[in-house]
Amino acid sequence: MYVPDAERWNHNIEYHLLLAAAVGGARDVLDVGCGEGMLARRIRRGGAAVTGIDPDSRSIELARDQSAVDDITYLRADFLEYPFEPESFDGIVSIAALHHMDTVSALTRMRDLLRPGGTLAVVGMARNDFPSDLPWEAAALFTSFKDRLFRAQWAHPSPVVWPPPQTYAETRRTAAEILPGVRYRRHVLWRFSLVWTRPNPAGPQA
Repeated sequence: MYVPDAERWNHNIEYHLLLAAAVGGARDVLDVGCGEGMLARRIRRGGAAVTGIDPDSRSIELARDQSAVDDITYLRADFLEYPFEPESFDGIVSIAALHHMDTVSALTRMRDLLRPGGTLAVVGMARNDFPSDLPWEAAALFTSFKDRLFRAQWAHPSPVVWPPPQTYAETRRTAAEILPGVRYRRHVLWRFSLVWTRPNPAGPQA
């Protein structure tokens, strides 16, 4: 049954606003692992030109069906292999897709596709490292239980990959090596975020 975007909620949708806000000033945005295009549509409503890429044919079919004709470019392709030109975008977003790919390769490619001054914003998933992450797991379980009392969780149709290959600590270290100065934040609902702006040696007026 079709559910309008405004009525959907799950642990990924909870963080759509964070990603959309991070690239709010971008003109050309790439959504990596776009699924059926809900985040892409949200960013498009803000005025940016949006390209969504995902290897799953069913997800791309649903994305196209739910978007106006020629409003968003959807590509059914492997992000790591698709021949984008370097520095093609001034905004790149990705939600719950980084762990589907090799982390080093994916973050390096995202970095290289950004124009100077462009912003990369990722919300991803990682593995807990017990016992140090036990307080985070307890907080996530409590928050998720509370949210489900008042919200129906929408089940997305995209493929699921589990478990993630890296822990939160490993992901943070990897991101810091590839994206110097990246802002890493861990979120309650089993997610982390990375926000990074590519330096622009020429300054904002270039």
